[in-house]
Parts: sequence; C-alpha cells; structure tokens
Amino acid sequence: MTMHRDAALKALIPHIRDDDIVVAVYQSCFDWLALNPRDLNYVAVGAMGQASSHGLGLALANPDRRVIVLDGDGSLLMNLGTLVTIANAGVTNLYHFLSANRVYEVNGSHPLPGADRVDFAAMAWAAGYASVQRCTELDQFIAAVPQVLSSTGPQFVAMELTEGAPYPRDYAYIHSAQARASFREALNRR
Repeated sequence: MTMHRDAALKALIPHIRDDDIVVAVYQSCFDWLALNPRDLNYVAVGAMGQASSHGLGLALANPDRRVIVLDGDGSLLMNLGTLVTIANAGVTNLYHFLSANRVYEVNGSHPLPGADRVDFAAMAWAAGYASVQRCTELDQFIAAVPQVLSSTGPQFVAMELTEGAPYPRDYAYIHSAQARASFREALNRR
C-alpha cells in the first residue's frame, strides 16, 4: 500500500482542534486548504523553506495552542537548521509533519538532491526532537496520529508518500491580504 498525501491529510483532519494553528507550505498548503479550509490555516507566502520557522514563532507566541506544521521535504531541505532550532527552543506544542515525496513538486517535480539517500527522520532525531516517526503506510500513519498529537512536542513525523488527487494551486488566495487578515482575526479572537 502506498500512502498518498491527500489521504494522509484527510486522516489528520479529525484530530485538528478548532484552536489549533496549521502552518502549511506549497503543495501541502494547497491540498490542506482544499480539504480543510479554516481561518487558523496560516499560509506562508513565498516562504519555501520557512514553514518550520514560522511554526516555531507561532508556537512560542501561542504556548496554549497546538501548532501543526505541514512541511514539504524540498522546503525543509532549504532550511535544515530549523530542526536544531526547534528542538532547542523548548516548545512543547509544535507538531511537524513532513510530506516526503522526494521532489520539488510545485516547481515541476524536479528530484531533491540526494533524494534516494536523505533521511529526514534521522535528522530530526539527531537534532533533538522529543519523538520522531517515519510512516510509509496509511494505516501506520492513522494509528500514529493520536499518540503524536497527544504527546509533548516537538514531535516529527516523516510521511513517506506520493502525491494524491490534484488540488488547485490557488496562488491568488495564498498571496491575498484576505488570507492574512482572516488568520490574524482568528488568532486574536480569544
């Protein structure tokens, strides 16, 4: 069985609380917005490589909320130092889910450097995350999610997957002032 990104994201949706902040980039973002539109979805415009850093800032500023980062392996590869920064920041409310499909998908599916060798889960473990998992099967991922999201962070899950159903790449929305205003209003609603 192969795990498709949209199936993994659909499996995550029932575990997202109303006050959770979800930070997503590029294809994970487009898929997530189509599958689970909500005001506390933070879209990081032009921030390839920055989802984890933005997630860390939001986790530090909102210690009473869970921050779920939906990262891409191409994005994380551009900012590997964030793994060490997150692990050493003392955040207990950050949950880092990595879509590892070994390509820069939104940029033409060009292969990642070292795509057949890079081990993101091992890097997160070595950086000092509280717990690290690698999921290659959907059933394995479904079983892992409740434990991951109920554990003290930072948690890291490498989702070894392939792309799923094609969702529209709505660049107009993620670049809009409306997206940022909706998020800011929802964040400050408390």
